[in-house]
Amino acid sequence: MTIYADNAATTRMSQTAIRAMLPYMDQIYGNPSSLHSVGQAAMEALTEARTRVAAALGAASPREITFTSGGSEADNQAIRSVAVWGKRKGKTHIISTAFEHHAVLHTLKKLEKEGFTVTYLDVHENGLVTPEQVEAAITPETCLVTVMYANNEIGTIQPIRQIGAVCRKAGVLFHTDAVQAVGHIPVNVQEDNIDLLSLSAHKFHGPKGVGVLYAKKGVILSNLIEGGAQERGKRAGTENLPGIMGMTAALEEAIRELPETMPRLTQLRDRLIAGLCEIPHGAVNGDLEHRLPGNVSFCFEGIEGESLLLLLDDGGVCASSGSACTSGSLDPSHVLLAIGRPHEVAHGSLRLSLDRDTTAEDVETIIRVTRQVVEQLRAMSPVWRDLTDGKRAFVIE
Repeated sequence: MTIYADNAATTRMSQTAIRAMLPYMDQIYGNPSSLHSVGQAAMEALTEARTRVAAALGAASPREITFTSGGSEADNQAIRSVAVWGKRKGKTHIISTAFEHHAVLHTLKKLEKEGFTVTYLDVHENGLVTPEQVEAAITPETCLVTVMYANNEIGTIQPIRQIGAVCRKAGVLFHTDAVQAVGHIPVNVQEDNIDLLSLSAHKFHGPKGVGVLYAKKGVILSNLIEGGAQERGKRAGTENLPGIMGMTAALEEAIRELPETMPRLTQLRDRLIAGLCEIPHGAVNGDLEHRLPGNVSFCFEGIEGESLLLLLDDGGVCASSGSACTSGSLDPSHVLLAIGRPHEVAHGSLRLSLDRDTTAEDVETIIRVTRQVVEQLRAMSPVWRDLTDGKRAFVIE
């Protein structure tokens, strides 16, 4: 039996999402841009989905919803749109954090080459940024603050509502990458003072390849993809109607189940953290309180992450060392380095992300298998031998 504990990378599609998609594959299959009755039936469904997604996010209008191919595209379009606007106004300063998803960081690096300046805020040892940091970093040239809602590796939840309030007071647009947050904790764009928000369906049991960019009324989007007039002319390409309908159903289901899933996953998460803390010279990454209900991130000294993952897989546990987008990289996680983990410790990282299908028995198995694998790897590690012989000092006590 395999225990899947890599839900931060992707989730299994729910039956609700699958059922919602099926009619739009073989019955309502038209192009929403077509004027004939088959196309207009598709357009009616697309309009309905936009209205439902807007309601789920607390948006003021369905026109604030743009369907995209996923979170990365939404991040790119949000940041670049504000950058274009800012440059016209002579505002070329952006504020972000040091541990954003690479969809944000790489976009910012490109903008720096185009003449923008970016302030990367320190996220501290607990993986949190404060509203006071944001306020102190804002200048008259600041056009955008982009801070992720919840970190994709260590699961820390940022004080988004307070950061948004700081931005509103300063007249600066605020974007949040909420890919890991939406469907897992309550998110309301109006109550949270959010101007732009990105999400991806496959993180909450929807299909891959579809997402949303929320942009508050008055925020002018620039095109990343040129072509047709879809999405009010801001995102060319025939809409992925089956994916959009599956995403909409999955989003509503996830939000509807939050009162049940959040406390249950929090309890499982805390038991898993407690069990892994019994392994010597290991430490949890990120704040224990302000974190996603299903996220457990650990570092174990004296081992290497890739070997850890492979042996866990042999033991029936699917996990990751961090972001799935950088799984092929040999470099330690930029997120763990940002919170102060040394390179040699960051290499021994483990991310376990639980889900509504995870059971208490699964958690006990994960603890047992992880303990066995860590002991096995340490037994053959020259680094661990040097640590236990006193030739090197332990970093994690």
